[in-house]
Amino acid sequence: MADSPANISDATRSRIQELVKGSDVFLFMKGTPLFPQCGFSSRAVAILEHVGAEFDSADVLQDPEIRSGIKVYSNWPTIPQLYVKGEFVGGSDIMMEMYEAGELAPLMREKGVATNA
Repeated sequence: MADSPANISDATRSRIQELVKGSDVFLFMKGTPLFPQCGFSSRAVAILEHVGAEFDSADVLQDPEIRSGIKVYSNWPTIPQLYVKGEFVGGSDIMMEMYEAGELAPLMREKGVATNA
């Protein structure tokens, strides 16, 4: 059952892994970078744009299996979710804390991701 928090299908897990590993920086979000559908997703996009990191994204509102599956995959209950080089970084609040502390751009550079910050 895709809606059960304890279960994630192998197909959904594989799709999530392909998305996460197919991009240096990947954001699971509500909406798109041009039209975020929640304040937290909007803030996550703004932070990534401010540090100048190119990123890919998935609109979880368009895919219920990904929307429920990503929460199980990361063991993190909220969206947005940021991945850098396949590693889960956190959600909007963690991104904001890292950005304000001057830690997000250095993390990306450490992982080999170009930024303008």
